[in-house]
Amino acid sequence: MRRHHAAALWAQMRRDYEEGGFTAPVIASWYGATQHAVKKRALVEGWSKLVRAPAPAPLLAEPDADDVALVDGAVVSAWREIAHDAQLAPEGSWATWLFQGGRGAGKTRAGAEWLAARAEAAPGIFALVGPTQHDVREVMVDGPSGLRHLPGRARPYYERSRRRLLWPNGSVAYAFSAEEPERLRGPQFEAAWADEFCIWPRPSETLAILRMGLRRGVAPQLVVTTTPKPIPALRSLRGEPSCVMTQAATASNAAHLAPSFLDGLSALYGGTRLAAQELEGLLLDGDGALWRAEDVARARGARPESLERVVVGVDPPAGANGAACGIVVAGRRAGRAYVLADRSGLGLSPLGWATRVAEAAREFGASEIVAEANQGGDMVRATLAQAGAPCAVKLVHAVHAKRVRAEPIALLYEQGRVTHCDAFPALEEELMALGVSESEGLLDRADALVWALTALMEAPRGEGPRIRVLGDAPLRRGLSGF
Repeated sequence: MRRHHAAALWAQMRRDYEEGGFTAPVIASWYGATQHAVKKRALVEGWSKLVRAPAPAPLLAEPDADDVALVDGAVVSAWREIAHDAQLAPEGSWATWLFQGGRGAGKTRAGAEWLAARAEAAPGIFALVGPTQHDVREVMVDGPSGLRHLPGRARPYYERSRRRLLWPNGSVAYAFSAEEPERLRGPQFEAAWADEFCIWPRPSETLAILRMGLRRGVAPQLVVTTTPKPIPALRSLRGEPSCVMTQAATASNAAHLAPSFLDGLSALYGGTRLAAQELEGLLLDGDGALWRAEDVARARGARPESLERVVVGVDPPAGANGAACGIVVAGRRAGRAYVLADRSGLGLSPLGWATRVAEAAREFGASEIVAEANQGGDMVRATLAQAGAPCAVKLVHAVHAKRVRAEPIALLYEQGRVTHCDAFPALEEELMALGVSESEGLLDRADALVWALTALMEAPRGEGPRIRVLGDAPLRRGLSGF
């Protein structure tokens, strides 16, 4: 049976042959034509890989000049020059990169650019996983920031019948829906991009099956881009030692959004938990949290010219196994607390975190370092002395649960008596989780802040009214010491 193809279809075949670099047999298999018909048409019409056919009308607007660059006369991507910090893959060795951000923070573009760079660098086999097959095609592949619309990069061909993207150099990316996790059994990949992880139907199960397939190459990697939701799967992912995280609010990418988008949503939802999750990209919890999103949003302000007293709160890691060390610097002036810096770090050695504490104390002129001693008081004091701590070290013991210790500090935020002198998204996220997520043991920043502000409340003699504290009892009656 002789099959006839429309002129528009032949035009697309010619573009794939001349611009995409695909061979006649491949094109014939894609479009249901015979190799003889394709070769005959190429001969008659003079198809040539050396002559570029006129480009089809663009589906989207032309890229900004800043998105591309010229290198030896060729147009290449300028992504690394225009991306904000959270959109770039972390340095060093990692197995999973989690980019957690608000709506419009540039998560899709970051995931697409990372995978495209891997695909163009060398032929490989990759996986694309989205909430549904429709999401993969319309967002990850053909969306405005999808893989087929990246300025300065090769435009892969999407083979709909096999749900895969084909690059000119032979790289292949297969599309999968999180609604059908069993389809991930069998295939193997060297890298994968998972989008909007928090709205997958069964995120933990699907992620586990996907990881079983990451067994090609020397060091398989996974990128997860998502707006956070308070689900156990995300908290578990964040706690993995091999997972590194970047975080960005919607405002970080405001230059690429409609001018009225951010202002309109901020006016409607600013200060609410919805805004903290969807615009700030913070991971929140349900009812029972001590800190409210509106109190944290209201706390942001400027640093005063001088402070009466500065302390460094420290929550040392439980061991040398990659646990986090909470380090928060805070000061006091005229009855108000000021959070100056969050120098917390993950995976630091004992001397490493102690050196960071000493440097923070010197930088801000701290009069005291307040460190939790539950993990070995003598060791904590000796390590800080070895690191050259420039001020007195006060050891405190956690007798009560985190929530009990944090209640009077949360009350200060509710009263509007605490100011954050910079953006501290990771710290603020932990504060809004404190009280309902204690079992995770991942609230080191929040714990360090509580110790620092509690120490500021206990004013030494001669510095104004004191609060009487019995052991580690919570400060429930009055906050006159501030």
